[in-house]
Amino acid sequence: MSEHRVYIDKQTPSVYQGLSKAAAELRTRAAEAGLARTTLELVNIRVSQLNRCLFCLDLHTRIALEEGESTQRIAVLPVWQEAELFSDVERAALTIAEAVTEVTDQHLSDEQYAAAREHLSDDQVSALVWSAIMINTFNRISILSRHPIKRR
Repeated sequence: MSEHRVYIDKQTPSVYQGLSKAAAELRTRAAEAGLARTTLELVNIRVSQLNRCLFCLDLHTRIALEEGESTQRIAVLPVWQEAELFSDVERAALTIAEAVTEVTDQHLSDEQYAAAREHLSDDQVSALVWSAIMINTFNRISILSRHPIKRR
């Protein structure tokens, strides 16, 4: 039998509300920088896949679909480098997201960073790095709290 987990977002709601407010601000800044919401959701999904966060995968897949993302692109996201379905901006975003998430295994090389910078402005790089940091944070909250998903 599994031990009851504290839902830290419920136990200390003011901290979680602060994170949620920061995430909303980040979405605004990303949009102002010219990043599509679907690009941010691809980042959220990919990071959640790497972290194996069930709750965030469910949530951000639904949001991506609502925003017009295709099921095909979501399905092949684990092997995005092999699929020619993603734009240069999306590829740069996913490269950054994976490097932020797997920072202990690999760092974003100078070559990868230079390639990403060919397609991203300073504001876009900043928004994408923050997006990857933010979803990693939310992943950890949901994983450690064992947030369940609902059957739909």
